[in-house]
Amino acid sequence: MKICIVSRIDYKEPVELAQSIGWMLRDLGHEVVYEQSVAAELGYTPVSLSEDFSADLIVVLGGDGSVLRTIRMLDRQVPVVGINQGQVGFLTDIERDKAEEILTSLSLPLPLDPRMRISIEYNGRSVGSALNEAVIVTSRPAKILKFEVFINGKQIDEFRADGLIIGTPTGSTAYAMSAGGPIVDSTIEAMLLVPLAPYMLSSRPYLINSKSEVEIRLVSVKPALLVIDGQDQYEIGENARLLIRKSSQPALFVDVGRGFFDKVEQKLRLL
Repeated sequence: MKICIVSRIDYKEPVELAQSIGWMLRDLGHEVVYEQSVAAELGYTPVSLSEDFSADLIVVLGGDGSVLRTIRMLDRQVPVVGINQGQVGFLTDIERDKAEEILTSLSLPLPLDPRMRISIEYNGRSVGSALNEAVIVTSRPAKILKFEVFINGKQIDEFRADGLIIGTPTGSTAYAMSAGGPIVDSTIEAMLLVPLAPYMLSSRPYLINSKSEVEIRLVSVKPALLVIDGQDQYEIGENARLLIRKSSQPALFVDVGRGFFDKVEQKLRLL
């Protein structure tokens, strides 16, 4: 297999682990390459994930942010497996002490766990896709925003809130959960709409069919930000219009035998 290694570089341990795992995989006969930032740390020839990139597998060493950033960099989705070098690590299925055992056992064809993503357009321009969520939030504290929500062209709600989360089932255990949204099985394909600190108690979360087109209109003169997967942000202004649809490219996670509810129990309920 051709395997690309991606690692967070702000701590010494993940970089050292990236080195040792690379040596191990090469000893097993795999072709190993390194993403630009970790390659620079280790002195290897770098590869870019966004320019004609191809590999059979990407191994990500880090936390959920590292996985989200890696998936967002890819022009074409490639199977990903994460080794937890962060905190909760809900998207990183392998703990450090099991890394060598699990990676050694992998072979083609890889067992996959596809995860739905959402594509986002802002005022007619694509701003990419999100695996966890897109968030519209006031850029000034204590300033409330007004939203209009349309499903397949029909207005279903109008409310005021500090912000709005448009999430996926994978993202239901992230920001959306903290804002009062439900935990949704990651094998379900749907979109979550979760208001942030709504002015009216009647403003509740929605679970929307993934085949629907969701339109969000910001009816406010107050400045706001659009934040995608906690990685990229855009300033949006009065009468901003966002269209959200199911992405044609799901994220591809390697299935290492850890069920969704097992992770909920371990990562969330036992914290």
